[in-house]
Amino acid sequence: MQKLNFPEYIFRFKNSENKVAIFDEIRKKFIQLTPEEWVRQHVVHFLLIEKNFPKSHVNVEKIVKINGLNKRYDIVVFKPDGSIFLVVECKAPEVKISQAVFDQIARYNMTLNSVHLMVTNGLNHYFCQMDHEAEQYIFLPDVPAYTPTL
Repeated sequence: MQKLNFPEYIFRFKNSENKVAIFDEIRKKFIQLTPEEWVRQHVVHFLLIEKNFPKSHVNVEKIVKINGLNKRYDIVVFKPDGSIFLVVECKAPEVKISQAVFDQIARYNMTLNSVHLMVTNGLNHYFCQMDHEAEQYIFLPDVPAYTPTL
């Protein structure tokens, strides 16, 4: 798999029926390794190791209803009070981060109501804080690290 713009992490892999799978620490199972999953697993490790979020606060690939349709978000990080702190949209490295990607995460966030957003293709990362009153993003240099008082 392609080297991404994240620190080096140790992953568990297995081969099954000529397909490679990667172990997901959050879902506690092996997931077929695709370019997008490679990015997703790097983000999970980034959040757990670099940003110190507890595993119990991180959710991966769950269904959310958007305009009556079932969609699946990539990663959500919860605050200790159960509200959402961060929504992450992962794309494969070959996918350009465009306005359409920001529109997608903004649609998800209309339901999820997160304070922070992260969009990444593993090579380019964008971190935003939502100004819900002005309905705009404020770009940040990084996503804030976990503190128990989030």
